[in-house]
Amino acid sequence: MTTATTTHTILRAEGFSCPSCVAKIEKQVGRLKGVENVKVHFASARIEIDHDAERVSVDDLVAAVVKAGYKATPAAF
Repeated sequence: MTTATTTHTILRAEGFSCPSCVAKIEKQVGRLKGVENVKVHFASARIEIDHDAERVSVDDLVAAVVKAGYKATPAAF
């Protein structure tokens, strides 16, 4: 029996300049299997993601943001 482990990851984003970019990032990241919740904070350029680390890695999350057309890196804090 396995139990899903939810991980809370924060990414720092670059390159988005309007609130409509928020929806684009949330939609792209939210499509990943294992992602439970995505919240983009426009003012602070932070992306908070709750995900199953066994199904989707931080690299997968960053790649999804890149696919949406923006740059992202894991936050140090």
